[in-house]
Amino acid sequence: MNTKEAPPIIGVSGCRKDIDGYAYDSAPQMYVEALDQTCGAVPLIVPTLGDKLHRASLINHVDGLLFTGSISNVEPYHYDGSDSVEGTAHDPYRDATTLPLIRQAVDAGVPILCICRGIQELNVAYGGSLFQRVFEEPYLLDHRSDRAQPMDVRYDIAHEVTLVEGGLFAQLAGSTKIDVNSLHGQGIERLGNGLTVEAIAPDGLIEGVTVSAARRFAVGIQWHPEYRAMENPFSRALFEAFGDAARDRALE
Repeated sequence: MNTKEAPPIIGVSGCRKDIDGYAYDSAPQMYVEALDQTCGAVPLIVPTLGDKLHRASLINHVDGLLFTGSISNVEPYHYDGSDSVEGTAHDPYRDATTLPLIRQAVDAGVPILCICRGIQELNVAYGGSLFQRVFEEPYLLDHRSDRAQPMDVRYDIAHEVTLVEGGLFAQLAGSTKIDVNSLHGQGIERLGNGLTVEAIAPDGLIEGVTVSAARRFAVGIQWHPEYRAMENPFSRALFEAFGDAARDRALE
């Protein structure tokens, strides 16, 4: 990166959190640090305002958007799914913000990177559906981590994924096989319209996609490349490609 260039501004999806009775918009620090370290970007949290958010103005002022993972799940009515199991965490404020923002950003040529919950939002935004409880599906693995374990155990390598030959992921990896972590309970069931499969888990679950007709970088990834991104060659290459696309957008 040319250090004389202004750093790209990348919006980071906020989650609505209740802390001591106050509503907060927050994002996990790992994503913010990954953007700073790998892209040299300035991250800004996107508030969970739903339709009150002036999306066109936001899109005109950011060079990229990162949609993060979260403990909450997309509410199933957005994809005609059955009611969630009692106790499932949801964030309707985030849903109302991210689902329309994803499509509008891609149409405007804004680079997007969608991680974990983010890839699920991307799939739903393009008309796809989700397995609500992957671990209860016949022939699918349990992709969750043990939350009682320390972070370095939870985010350790969990399984291999196969990268589609000739696809973006395979180009970034220089290979069609990489090892990844796994910390999700939901996953892609029916692939959204206009999405291209990039990565597949050993059980056949789709774990990486791109938006086929996107003008710029538009990626969804089910695992967590933000964890120690600088130490993992694929993760670093992924974030650097995102950063390059954001800088290209900034030159418009």
